[in-house]
Amino acid sequence: MNKPLILIVEDDSAVKNLIATALETQDYRYVTAANGVQAVLEAATKCPDILLLDLGLPDMDGVEVIRKVRSWSEMPIIVISARSEDTDKIDALDAGADDYLTKPFSVEELLARLRVTQRRLKYIRAAAAQEAVFVNGDLTVDYAAGCARLRGQELHLTPIEYKLLCLLSRNVGKVLTHTYLTREIWGSAFDSDIASLRVFMTTLRKKIQPRPKDAQFIQTHVGVGYRMVRL
Repeated sequence: MNKPLILIVEDDSAVKNLIATALETQDYRYVTAANGVQAVLEAATKCPDILLLDLGLPDMDGVEVIRKVRSWSEMPIIVISARSEDTDKIDALDAGADDYLTKPFSVEELLARLRVTQRRLKYIRAAAAQEAVFVNGDLTVDYAAGCARLRGQELHLTPIEYKLLCLLSRNVGKVLTHTYLTREIWGSAFDSDIASLRVFMTTLRKKIQPRPKDAQFIQTHVGVGYRMVRL
């Protein structure tokens, strides 16, 4: 099967050439864009599989590019930016980015992130072609039946716990921010909602990981949100 087509959006020619060279060594196909307008045009016309996006573009902020692409596409977006503040990461993830890599970065880490994204794409496409059942290790979520099972035994989840589990499993491998989760569940993102989210996440974890040595399905990203890990 052909390697995915990757769109590199970067106005710094040295960084763009570094990324392009790294992709070439792994036989990835790629196209490039140097600003936001060109990025949106290339995304719409070339239909890339993955978007690598710098936030500091000369004509528009990269977060705006994410919003524009997300209005019509679910392609994975990996941000590669010198902005390292949690607020910048949260803004990008809330806008629809799937991952965030901070400059300076290692080529090895970039390629590893791409491999993870490829696996996620494969699982998403496979799931779309099959019945609406999510399987991850000993955990099964049957969306059609509205229930979840651990090692074949049905879990007794509250409606909010089940909705949280569905949100995480439908976005396996992707960091979901506190703001995104609270808005999806309660329609708002107040401090009280985030405090409630932590409580429900704790009870959900106890139910899907009742034994201390069991696999960790949910990973915490401190100050940002949560990720369902593919086991």
